[in-house]
Amino acid sequence: MEEKIKRSSFYDLEVYRNTYQAAITVINRILPKLPIEERYDLDNQLRRSVKAVPRLIAEAHSKRFQKKGYQNLLDVATEESNENIVSLSQAKDIYRVEPVLCLELIDVYDKSARQLQKLSMAWSNFRPRKTKHENDIRDLTETHTDDRK
Repeated sequence: MEEKIKRSSFYDLEVYRNTYQAAITVINRILPKLPIEERYDLDNQLRRSVKAVPRLIAEAHSKRFQKKGYQNLLDVATEESNENIVSLSQAKDIYRVEPVLCLELIDVYDKSARQLQKLSMAWSNFRPRKTKHENDIRDLTETHTDDRK
């Protein structure tokens, strides 16, 4: 039987760790190699977008008990991941920036988009655990209600 992995923080999510590391790689290795004429277009867009994905995942994690709270955030993170795929493809194909690295990063964002969809489905079944104290209160309430009948 497989062991369930306890994920108590967004740091524990593989999709968070991968997109965080990818953002650092893009900012440190891809953006500096873009031509100067792309500084205010592709550079700026890619810089903003790669930083957004792990931030959105962290925020969604804090709202994972609220379907409307996390769903939109994970949807936007998926959109940003897809946008990163296009931007990295453009950097690779138009400006020939680190083609092998761009392909590796494209794979990270492609996998991340799929992981975000699976995460969304998993969280839709997520229910907060009741503490022992809450169970005791429920039992007392049910007993008290039964006594009134």
